[in-house]
Amino acid sequence: MTTTGPARTSSLMDDLLGLLRIRIRRGVNLAVRDINSSDPYIVVKMGKQTVYDHDMFSKDDKMGDAEFEIKPYIEALRMQLDGLPSGTIVTTVQPSRRNCLAEESKVTWIDGKLVQDLVLRLRHVECGEVEAQLQWIDLPGSKGL
Repeated sequence: MTTTGPARTSSLMDDLLGLLRIRIRRGVNLAVRDINSSDPYIVVKMGKQTVYDHDMFSKDDKMGDAEFEIKPYIEALRMQLDGLPSGTIVTTVQPSRRNCLAEESKVTWIDGKLVQDLVLRLRHVECGEVEAQLQWIDLPGSKGL
């Protein structure tokens, strides 16, 4: 490595802003892909969730997908929210054709943390919803937002 100027050590923490925890609470009315039930699991990609049914002896079956926008949540994170009473609704995201929300989603300040609860309607499948929750985690030494 060649540098011009003062030596500097770089680490992952130098570029890390924090962690976005996506907690999958439950699946509701999911499509059946096996004989009587399914063994669902979720793959989360930036902005998209895909639900699959785990199969032991064949390829896993796709059980739908959903997208959601994290921009309103990130914008709320950048606000100065310290001192707000717990339970304060910071913003609300309405269902639209651009998202897979089954109902309005509230971004709420709870016990000093910003939380967003989501109910996502699965697409490309006959039925199913996924309930999820977003929460930001500041890490010591990270840049933060």
